[in-house]
Amino acid sequence: MSAPFEERSGVVPCGTPWGRWYQTLEEVFIEVRVPPGTRAKDVRCSLRSRHIALAVCGQELLQGKLFDSTVTDEGTWTLEDRQLIRIVLMKTNRDAGNCWTSLLENEYTADPWVQDQMQRKLTLERFQRENPGFDFSGAEISGNYSKGGPDFSSLEK
Repeated sequence: MSAPFEERSGVVPCGTPWGRWYQTLEEVFIEVRVPPGTRAKDVRCSLRSRHIALAVCGQELLQGKLFDSTVTDEGTWTLEDRQLIRIVLMKTNRDAGNCWTSLLENEYTADPWVQDQMQRKLTLERFQRENPGFDFSGAEISGNYSKGGPDFSSLEK
């Protein structure tokens, strides 16, 4: 079985003071650097549909209203190598046109070039799902790809 589209095509990360975040059609990934040796009991993470709060050793690292809604009971966090917290949020709206332009409502906004690259990637991921026999992971896209690109669903096969 081949690797998922996002692993083959790479990610388009948005850097932040604490780490980075990136997205696929279905999920938003948040990677937070923490002091080496951090233990799970040092981490307090609250994931709700439209809100996130993360504190390590009593210090708030990330808190606020998410850009869009997520499926609350499918959000997870893990502590990796005692120095990285990875949070995975499942988007409620899993459409290529739902490209988050920022992680929180008014914070951690991707710059215009990164936003453009994120939207291109989500559009290619959508094409991959619609055409599973083709590999779009190395493809380039141009033209109208905003809001998920053109809709070919009404065309006859």
